[in-house]
Amino acid sequence: MPIRHCIVHLIDKKPDGSPAVLHARDSELAASDAIENLLADLNDSYNAKQGKAWGFFHGESGAYPFSGWLKQYQDEEKDFATFSRVAVEHLQKLMEESNLSTGGHVLFAHYQQGMTEYLAIALLHHSEGVAVNAELDVTPSRHLDLGQLHLAARVNLSEWKNNQNSKQYISFIKGKNGKKVSDYFRDFIGCQEGVDGPGETRTLLKAFSDFVEKEDLPEESAREKTQTLVDYATTQTKLGEPVTLEELSSLIDEDRPEAFFDHIRNSDYGLSPEIPADKRTLNQFRRFTGRAEGLSISFEAHLLGSKVEYDEEAGTLVIKGLPTQLIDQLKRRKD
Repeated sequence: MPIRHCIVHLIDKKPDGSPAVLHARDSELAASDAIENLLADLNDSYNAKQGKAWGFFHGESGAYPFSGWLKQYQDEEKDFATFSRVAVEHLQKLMEESNLSTGGHVLFAHYQQGMTEYLAIALLHHSEGVAVNAELDVTPSRHLDLGQLHLAARVNLSEWKNNQNSKQYISFIKGKNGKKVSDYFRDFIGCQEGVDGPGETRTLLKAFSDFVEKEDLPEESAREKTQTLVDYATTQTKLGEPVTLEELSSLIDEDRPEAFFDHIRNSDYGLSPEIPADKRTLNQFRRFTGRAEGLSISFEAHLLGSKVEYDEEAGTLVIKGLPTQLIDQLKRRKD
């Protein structure tokens, strides 16, 4: 993971309305194994976070100046240290306006993965611990706690530069349960939500369910393809990459690699060629399966409570919205 530039500043502030004090670093951090390890661990922690939102920059304005400074850096009108300094000063101002905010170390890192360039920004905090030193004494130790990452964002610089119509080149961590404590950080980035990750994932899973029904796949095949979809999408979320529909289609059916992609393209699902998958939604997409005495039942877990109702006391299932093929068979049998 080549790191182009990296710097850390400190904003000292307590959540009591007291002024925020900025301790800014003048120069970039020199390349080192420690920096490499820090950024690798930060990426792993960020990718594993649930509830991220995807979006794009507001138009540059006095309220949202960050994209303008970033463009100046990209156009080499500002060096990285200067860009990060003006940005962190703006963050300091927004922190002072948000009484609930807490300071911390602010990391700016411009790095590359494959052919794609990214800018990562994260507010990092320390945790107290213990360590054993060379003399085998137990001593207090402070370390960056990446497991408690609550305020961070990542800009896909390549996507921002090369795709003017994209609405998903920024990802950021959303506040839990609608909390507003992180709103100032989103405003600092100047980001508006453009893609609904959970909604897009639900639509993808609906398209897959329709595809399985249309193809009338045997249960074993349907289960294998379901697992393929979940495994691929989960891997992409761990990497921080979107789900590519064409690639997914080729994995689902190697003999007909375009079949699922054509199904999506020829129907009115409204899915983009690439979507950010939502980990929580994927985890709910499992299949319940049972077979006994000539009866075979299989359905996706997310349908339980909507299309499928289970009565534990009576030991019964009520199934709504039966497949068209099954209805036709039952009608023919009745006739």
